[in-house]
Amino acid sequence: MKIASPIHIAAVCCLLFFTKQGIAQQDSIVLSYAAFIENILQYHPVARQAALQNDFAAVEKLAAKGRFDPQLAADWNDKYFDKKHYYRIFNAGFQIPTWYGLTLNGSYENTDGVYLNPENTTTNMGLWTLGVEANLLQGLLIDERRAAVQQARVFQQAAANEQKRMLNELLFAASLAYVNWQAAFNTQRIIEESMVLAREYLSATRESFFNGDKPAIDTLEAFMIVQDRQLRLQANAIDLVKTRQHLENFLWYEQLPIELKPATTPEPMQTGALGPPFVAVPEPQLENHPEILEKQFKITQYEIEQRLKRDKFKPKLKVKYNPLLATSDNSVAPEFMLSNYKWGLGFAMPLLFRSERAAVQKTSVAIRELELGISDKQNNLRNKLQANREIQAVLREQVGLQQQNVANAGTLLEAENEKYSIGESSVFLLNKRAEKLLETRIKLVELTAKYQGNQMEYFYVAGNFVGAVAGTN
Repeated sequence: MKIASPIHIAAVCCLLFFTKQGIAQQDSIVLSYAAFIENILQYHPVARQAALQNDFAAVEKLAAKGRFDPQLAADWNDKYFDKKHYYRIFNAGFQIPTWYGLTLNGSYENTDGVYLNPENTTTNMGLWTLGVEANLLQGLLIDERRAAVQQARVFQQAAANEQKRMLNELLFAASLAYVNWQAAFNTQRIIEESMVLAREYLSATRESFFNGDKPAIDTLEAFMIVQDRQLRLQANAIDLVKTRQHLENFLWYEQLPIELKPATTPEPMQTGALGPPFVAVPEPQLENHPEILEKQFKITQYEIEQRLKRDKFKPKLKVKYNPLLATSDNSVAPEFMLSNYKWGLGFAMPLLFRSERAAVQKTSVAIRELELGISDKQNNLRNKLQANREIQAVLREQVGLQQQNVANAGTLLEAENEKYSIGESSVFLLNKRAEKLLETRIKLVELTAKYQGNQMEYFYVAGNFVGAVAGTN
């Protein structure tokens, strides 16, 4: 994958926090696991998408609160016909919804005209009203406004949970990519070391041949060993390119994808240590698993919706009272009189409640479906975690045994080298010992990578990969 020069500049900026190592190469750059994860959390598009979940939740909450916004309204009507001014009606008012099902309202009316409806009559200075509307049965404890705000609060929690779920998936996939790249790189180093040893054997065998100590066939066999190492090196180089390219899929800077510098290497794989790559955590609480919480938040929202629908079984009984504040010709200030008021009472109730019953039953079925889904998911997670722990125990034992195999293969190779130096061995036997050591070291890398990947899978299945990674920083 070729990247344009601006992206190369971005890559340089992104790699400023990588530490330089002078052991393997003077210009080599070590991309540590912690730095890799830090880059993903800061720049990867999916991580940035996850951060947007909080913005979505804030907008949802703002929209729900908007249902309680005060409202202003005004209306002006004039009618002229046949050279007569029939009427002029001006009305302006406001409404303030409150949390407890009460609506405060007020208005100002000023009317005039020859054919004005008597009920609209006001004084010359107009008529003021202040009052309240209240739901006494349906809408007293919950209504659409309050339900929307409660669901928005649940949505905020669900958004934070969705952010964790997205990061859990992203960091797990990225971590596996890092382990695979690390394993391919370590395997390459092991084969390169074996290649150096094979060339030394070839050089020593040729020298012995020229001195008359070894037959010509030994030089051919030593040369074939070098060729075999070259083939292994090329085959693993393909794996190294693939794993490196897969790793680069997770690397971004600002809004641009980047590629690693050719000299960039992973941190050393600790094949001799079996400690977990993350801080150990207690038995995971599955009720806090992101996928479980996602269903639980949906249940909570359905329960709020069901409370609202159950409230519809109550009759609608609304009462309103508005004192009328009139102004006299002697004063522009409105005067309050107990005898001047408007009031009203409204009542409505369906006879069969079929729509209401269907709505409640529908949410009950949805809640039951989610509860069954939670039970099934918890059982699957428990089984996966149990299997993972058992596999970890087996892999840990395999890694320990393989470490012993590496040590034993190294001892045999050293002994064979001593025998070869005094002429009691052959290139063939020496190659067998070297081949065995090479295979055991590569196998140890594979098992270590598998063990680490299995540990990562445990935290991923438990839904706590983000917390596990945080323990490494």
